[in-house]
This record gives sequence, C-alpha cells and structure tokens, in this order.
Amino acid sequence: MVVNDLILVFMCVIIFVLFILVGVAFFTLLERKVLGYIQIR
Repeated sequence: MVVNDLILVFMCVIIFVLFILVGVAFFTLLERKVLGYIQIR
C-alpha cells in the first residue's frame, strides 16, 4: 500500500514538472513572437 502511494505521488510530481516545463516553453515562444512583432512595427 505504501509503495502504491509512493508511485502515485511520484507520477503526480512528474506530471506537475512537465506542465511547468510546457508552460515555460509556451510563454517563451509567445514572448519571442510579441517582441518580434513589436520590432517589425
């Protein structure tokens, strides 16, 4: 039972980290596009 809970917590942490990484990558791409758009104008 303890091992099962540990695996569940580990999976949750991995999913949380993945969401953070995807969010940061998306924010960086969005920022690049906005900055490029401002520089073009």
